[in-house]
Amino acid sequence: MKKTTFLLTMLTFAIMGQAQRYDDIKTKLFVNQFAEAKKEIDKGMANAKFASKPEAFILKATAYAAVADDPANAAEADQLRADAYAAFMKYREMQPDLALMADIPYKNAPSYLHTTYFNAGYKDYQEKKWAAGLPKFEKAVALSDFMIEKKLFAAPMDTNSLILAGIMAENDNKADVAAKYYGRLADAKIQGQGFEDIYKYLVRYNFTKKDMAAFDKYKALGAELYPQSEFFKYDKTDFAVGLEETFDAKIKSLEQVLVNDPTNYKSSLLLGQLIYDTLYSDKEGAVKPANAAELETKMVATFKRSAENNPNEILPNLYLGEYHINKAAGINEKKEALAAEIKKATKPGAQPSKENVAKRDALEKEFDENYDAARVSYEKAAELFGKKGSLTGPEKQQYKNVAGYLGDIYTYKKDKAKGKPADVAKYAEQEKKWNDLYGSIR
Repeated sequence: MKKTTFLLTMLTFAIMGQAQRYDDIKTKLFVNQFAEAKKEIDKGMANAKFASKPEAFILKATAYAAVADDPANAAEADQLRADAYAAFMKYREMQPDLALMADIPYKNAPSYLHTTYFNAGYKDYQEKKWAAGLPKFEKAVALSDFMIEKKLFAAPMDTNSLILAGIMAENDNKADVAAKYYGRLADAKIQGQGFEDIYKYLVRYNFTKKDMAAFDKYKALGAELYPQSEFFKYDKTDFAVGLEETFDAKIKSLEQVLVNDPTNYKSSLLLGQLIYDTLYSDKEGAVKPANAAELETKMVATFKRSAENNPNEILPNLYLGEYHINKAAGINEKKEALAAEIKKATKPGAQPSKENVAKRDALEKEFDENYDAARVSYEKAAELFGKKGSLTGPEKQQYKNVAGYLGDIYTYKKDKAKGKPADVAKYAEQEKKWNDLYGSIR
């Protein structure tokens, strides 16, 4: 019985001694003797009993975070911070209810950690060490989130840490990470000098990610908070072209816009224009792309769809008319070349070979088809020009050109209809109509 009493007494003294040791260290933290507290913690951690309690780790987190921010410890600051953070996470694991954090100075642990990570990250920001600074600000954000949740941080959001985390991620080419932090700020509708770029970033980011719902959301927020900014007045088409560098990338981006918004007139027209300007470039030395035939088919389909979806728009019809006129001109050159070849290969009084006749007839048919397709588009354009109350100078010139082409087309059709009086009269009437219109436009 006496032996048992003796053991219990010794155990009680041991527990009391351990508690006294925690209290002694805590007292040093109270009076900001952080270096001395760290020494005692290091000694204590060598003892399994000392290290078996959550209090050991909240003590370590507090002391290590404080000494990490001391310039005297700059050489080992990164390791001290890491050890402090690990100790704090271990404490949270060992005591989920965080009961000890109701006691000063333990509630200072996350604050000290936040301060040292923020200060170290800000130094990296000043030195443009993006990759090194990002993890520090990410921890600063995580710590401030914890403190806000536990009502240890007065503000509803740690704006500085979030913005710097976003900047570090953006400059370290971690777009998804940057968008995460910028998104939190934008969702809170933060505004003021310098914050407009956050909304611009999110608009660009979500457009490239093809997340049109988020694109529209942040574009609307930007326009609401910065109504004078021209940036937020740009539409999907502007971004589809403006954010891409190469011809192929611009085409792909515009096509994606049309997948999501098939009747988007601006995107449809611009897609056709980009292809047209590439296929019929007036730049010296310009070479058509290897997939010119595929692009040509795509362009024609795009202009046709644009004209059908927007029956009051003139430009798609003008482009289609010009395309078919250019096509006909190219075919005419082939006709002339073939005629010269036939003349050279055929003896006087003899008939051309069946093969050459077939080639000539095929070219003739293709020429007629393109001339007639140009006629259809130009007549629609002329109808729309005629309905407009007044025309600008460029519009008058376009209208005049359309009338001129239609006069030429009907002259060709009239000449080809020789031997068919009714057709000749019909085409002559149209020829006169368009030539008279051509002469009347001033």
